[in-house]
Amino acid sequence: MSDAIRRIIIAGGGTAGWMCAAALRKGLGRTVELVLIESEDIGTIGVGEATIPPIRKFLEHVGINELDFIRATEASFKLGIEFAGWGTPDSRYFHGFGDFGAVHEAVRPYQLWRLLREAGDETPLEAWSLPAALAKAGKFFPPNPDPRSPMHDYAYAYHFDAGLFARFLRRHCEAQGVQRINAKIDAVQVRPADGFIEALRLDNGTSEAADFFIDCTGFRGLLIEGALKAGFEDWSHWLRADRAWAVPTARHAGAGITPYTTSTAHAAGWQWRIPLQHRTGNGHVFASAFMDEETARDVLLRHLEGPALKDPMLIRFTTGRRPQPWTKNCVAVGLSSGFLEPLESTSINLIQSGIAQFLELFPSRQAEAVLRREYNRQMGLSYERVRDFIILHYKLNTRSEPLWRYCADMPIPDTLAHKIELFSARGDAVSYDWDHFAEPSWIAVMNGQGLRSRFADPLARRLPLEGVRALMTQRRDAIAQVVRQLPAHADFIAQHCASAPAAAAEL
Repeated sequence: MSDAIRRIIIAGGGTAGWMCAAALRKGLGRTVELVLIESEDIGTIGVGEATIPPIRKFLEHVGINELDFIRATEASFKLGIEFAGWGTPDSRYFHGFGDFGAVHEAVRPYQLWRLLREAGDETPLEAWSLPAALAKAGKFFPPNPDPRSPMHDYAYAYHFDAGLFARFLRRHCEAQGVQRINAKIDAVQVRPADGFIEALRLDNGTSEAADFFIDCTGFRGLLIEGALKAGFEDWSHWLRADRAWAVPTARHAGAGITPYTTSTAHAAGWQWRIPLQHRTGNGHVFASAFMDEETARDVLLRHLEGPALKDPMLIRFTTGRRPQPWTKNCVAVGLSSGFLEPLESTSINLIQSGIAQFLELFPSRQAEAVLRREYNRQMGLSYERVRDFIILHYKLNTRSEPLWRYCADMPIPDTLAHKIELFSARGDAVSYDWDHFAEPSWIAVMNGQGLRSRFADPLARRLPLEGVRALMTQRRDAIAQVVRQLPAHADFIAQHCASAPAAAAEL
């Protein structure tokens, strides 16, 4: 009998489950039977979702038209994240999806800016970021593929409704032959001989067997933890937030749609604002050791920009990851694999990474141990890189509240400490394997929260100051000229990919 995998069951739907189904169908073709089991009686954490640019590659890979996706999910475009109050209570900076200009005479743009800073020029680094300039002006237009264009060197992502996204993917997958079973999982049956999962017993009285299983059951981890006891590595000593209140608000008629996410720091956490076409997603992530739930709820409601469309929903979580997300013949993807607060919108990208690495290491029915070890190594690094990036925001603060003092004083992972030390010395932002964010992103956050290098790059010091000043002025003026010519974000959506207002009534 062939040792090839013939049937895969995806346990759980939502964003993670249906993204798995779409990617596996594309990657495996019709050689493998795909079955997704979900219950309409079990809710998902369907809030306004923000993403980072790799989501575009996913949509393209599985054959989804971008404009169709935007219309179906009430999506808007995202050029980056604005951080308010993260360094000091009145500070503000922008993490945009792009660099701060091109390398000049082997000198990177941050070092060119630093030369001007030493000479007394107080212009912020963001003045050389096209996505930051577009965001500030409320403008949007897709990048130009021509590398000679000033519109070339930046990227974008999306804000969308997670529930609508799951439904959109479900329609796409069912059209591609993915079978869906509407049922609850009552029990996980394992083989006594080796502990591999054999079948799932459902509440409709049936039992569904498969060669391999994908656990997308969310925080419950019904397969990976409930049956296989894979364990959990707790990172809450670094990332103290363990609760979030979430609520959608109405968008005022005629108001613009900001092409960026906003993260505003509060006394014991931070608040997200995710603008969609017909509503806005809001949430308050907080540490319950420093603020009680009702106070945190009041903080959220006091800072909303429009009327709430429903009562706030409380989400409890523990930050960390599964040390072995691939255990025996089961891979955990999404919340069942681990959780990191959505400060840099990485949840979907971690789903995407998990699926991609599984396809690259696709096993036989034996689920070979060497493949499992390599997958777990790669995903461990992937989670750790995101963890370090999020810790960075908390570590580089000068606020006075107890949570923020704890974060500023706490020991941090050696990998992050090295990054901070290197940037502090000479403005270098080193990249590690499996980093989700490139050098410009690290620079944007470190510089935005007040970290400055002690020394300049020696290569930069050999350049004539007046020549650097003229070059940087030219670049800044070119950005301003481009921004003036582009349409408002809301106008671009209205012209190319507006959703029907009726879709908002389903929420």
